[in-house]
Amino acid sequence: MIFAGTWLITQFEWLLYVFGAFLLFTGVKMALAKEDESGIGEKPMVRWLRGHLRMTDTIENEHFFVRKNGLLYATPLLLVLIMVEFSDVIFAVDSIPAIFAVTTDPFIVLTSNLFAILGLRAMYFLLSGVAERFSMLKYGLAVILVFIGIKMLIVDFYHIPIAISLGVVFGILTITLVINAWVNHQRDKKLRAQ
Repeated sequence: MIFAGTWLITQFEWLLYVFGAFLLFTGVKMALAKEDESGIGEKPMVRWLRGHLRMTDTIENEHFFVRKNGLLYATPLLLVLIMVEFSDVIFAVDSIPAIFAVTTDPFIVLTSNLFAILGLRAMYFLLSGVAERFSMLKYGLAVILVFIGIKMLIVDFYHIPIAISLGVVFGILTITLVINAWVNHQRDKKLRAQ
């Protein structure tokens, strides 16, 4: 997919505008999206998989499949594996347009995405315990996506130097974390007052 994207960019430079618009749309959608309170079982892909696979209701040790009455059944553990891998693909697809805002060098695009995918799971387990403390991070990431999308859309009119781009991204993340710390402090203060 990365090589296809790189080849397409070299053949059809106007695709950078499509990628930029995609990032802009994704950032706006992320900022405006409400928190999803439904469980994982309500997700369309999970419903589709449950409808197309014979599945047990319980996890059977560490097995993805079990035999019952001579029939092969998938366990919920297979569903978890499919969803984790699907999430990896979605994150990889979403990150490809962002890297094209920085470079079209296939080696850099490939290696940066490989390292991002390798680090994604490790970062998840590192941050999953404190994720609820970073409620404002979603909005900061949305602003970063919008910024990168705009950068890609105006590339023919104005080139934003990489140092400025990195400064803007770092600044947005810093401001987001400061706001988040203030929101957490206010919430903790209210909880102590009660």
